[in-house]
Amino acid sequence: MKLLDIVALLENLPELNLYRGQVGTIVEEYEPGVFEVEFSDNTGKAYAIETLTETQLMVLHHYPLEREKATV
Repeated sequence: MKLLDIVALLENLPELNLYRGQVGTIVEEYEPGVFEVEFSDNTGKAYAIETLTETQLMVLHHYPLEREKATV
């Protein structure tokens, strides 16, 4: 994962009002595997900015993946 990757949340975080499947953008990497993720609505208005770990996120791809990259 890297800066500006589009990611989806893999777990429910009701204490943060965030739920599995919500989509955000990595806007900062604090240390390996720890990211600040901004969640925005369809108009681009941020509704949450949270620090999350790599295990809580999945990178989304808008293009075909090669088999080697799809399993990483």
